[in-house]
Amino acid sequence: MSRLGIFVDRKTLSNSEQLNALIRCRDVAETLGHTANFIFPVDIHKIKKMDAIFIRARTDPMNITYVAAQMARFHRIPVLDDPESIRCCSDKIHMYSRLIRENISLPKTVFLSRHDLNVERVTRLFDELGTPLIVKEPSTSFSLRVEKVSDIADFFKVAQRFIKLSDWIVVQQYIESKYDWRIGVLDGKLLYACKYTIPSVTFKIQASVNGHIVYCGVESVPPEKVPLHVIQLGIDAANAIGRGLYGVDIKNNNGDACVIEVNDNPSIESGEDDCYPRVFETIISHLFAE
Repeated sequence: MSRLGIFVDRKTLSNSEQLNALIRCRDVAETLGHTANFIFPVDIHKIKKMDAIFIRARTDPMNITYVAAQMARFHRIPVLDDPESIRCCSDKIHMYSRLIRENISLPKTVFLSRHDLNVERVTRLFDELGTPLIVKEPSTSFSLRVEKVSDIADFFKVAQRFIKLSDWIVVQQYIESKYDWRIGVLDGKLLYACKYTIPSVTFKIQASVNGHIVYCGVESVPPEKVPLHVIQLGIDAANAIGRGLYGVDIKNNNGDACVIEVNDNPSIESGEDDCYPRVFETIISHLFAE
């Protein structure tokens, strides 16, 4: 009997949807004949006793999840997500550079250092990329430190705040859409697909509006109803990062699909898998097949 370690923290258990997803994962593992153990940061030493690790907490090279991934890798234990994927997806400069190198379709994207922050350079950006622009701090996640700016004054206000946190910032062409596709990919294969409907009060899938967190709507979509080029783009983008578990966000305006970003450790607790009941079975089988 193989042992699955599901690495979690208190935030993972912060709402009923996340808790229910974890319970489903555990139940599937046990149905497949494995044991499943929830491992909290205080119990990280138990990782070396597991046969596979599934990380279900926010991944970041600066927090304990990265230590967990590295520990599993050191002990030759299969782990999702792997340390390389965590490093890449947690640094948008690194991530977009990989996608550009592999000719993955993106919005027009520019990297700026603090030395590039001058009126002449920013004026050219508005001319080249259009108005508004999207400005991102490279270590952002969950749509934090992602802002839409419509003029030079707004740009400098946001950029000067972000450049205090990083040596670089990302500037992108704004692509308008009512929803994003999220293509879940595991080991180069489609795992699930869903639509994230953008709230009318924001342009992001998650935002703070008047002191309240506003979330996108989630609609699981069967594969036959997803444009084939969107699925293929999601798989190609994931493969540019690695062979792990990824959620690829794609905008598809008039058939012109482009990748907004690739997320390691994507969420699977808000209904993304409604049309894909074997998601956890596929993940667990993949882990124990390595």
